[in-house]
Amino acid sequence: MPDRHNLLRPETVESLFILWRITKEQKWRDYGWRIFLAFEKWAKYKDGGYTSLHDVTVVPPPREDKMETFFMSETLKYLFLLFSDDSVVPLTRYVFNTEAHPLPVFTW
Repeated sequence: MPDRHNLLRPETVESLFILWRITKEQKWRDYGWRIFLAFEKWAKYKDGGYTSLHDVTVVPPPREDKMETFFMSETLKYLFLLFSDDSVVPLTRYVFNTEAHPLPVFTW
């Protein structure tokens, strides 16, 4: 059985960011925008913060009452970069480590 929870993980948005930067196909930004709107609708608390969702097949999805640290440090960073100009962390000059930290590309 497939997982039904959403921990607000960054991998999908990271992939959309890379695909956008490489192809410039608008569909990657469109997918990212739909994800962002879903986070805003279902995972955001009105008093601040976001939460994981227990079962995305139920409307409204039950909430977990916890926000993993990677949501703000990775998921939101990739969403920001997806809609930013290419001059913001250009992929020709930076690579990302597994925690979404940009590291400069060195020439030896």
